[in-house]
Amino acid sequence: MRKIVVTSNVTLDGVTQAPGRPDEDARGGFEHGGWALPYDDEVKAEAMGRGMAQTGAMLFGRRTYEDFFSVWPHRTDNPFTGFLNGVQKYVASTTLTGPLPWKNSTLLDGDAADAVAELKHLPGPDLAVIGSGELVRSLARRELVDEYVLLIHPLVLGSGRRLFPDGVPPARLRLVDSVPTGTGVIIATYRPR
Repeated sequence: MRKIVVTSNVTLDGVTQAPGRPDEDARGGFEHGGWALPYDDEVKAEAMGRGMAQTGAMLFGRRTYEDFFSVWPHRTDNPFTGFLNGVQKYVASTTLTGPLPWKNSTLLDGDAADAVAELKHLPGPDLAVIGSGELVRSLARRELVDEYVLLIHPLVLGSGRRLFPDGVPPARLRLVDSVPTGTGVIIATYRPR
């Protein structure tokens, strides 16, 4: 059975909204976009690259898919470009219609958690989720996530969309690895008990 691995940048107060760019996601008046960038270093880049190298397919929610599609097919200055453009991408959305424009993209039909549960049982490579907070919460409620790789930043924002907001069912996880970066980020890998 395929594994689902969630990788997420998160602040100490659990915020995951708009880590990459100031204009990435201003929903709810969020003004702190791009908060993860000052914490980038070689250790963090190596961890992200290692995670991608171990993954054979990506799983996206609509917002993250559209955001990635607006950036990555046009980037030539990043070592992740080739991987992201070439990898199989599955997209959970009730508003998009196929065919999807980004090469190797497949739209999942119906309820996201049901579609992912079915996909998980089909033969194929493990599935990586980057960002896609709504999708992650949906998968967490159904206990479909096999591993969380959390890049925990030494930062408190006080507002923004959180990885696990109120109402997510309790879950017990065990720490299986942790790596500190030179900028104070802890890369913590958790699996369900």
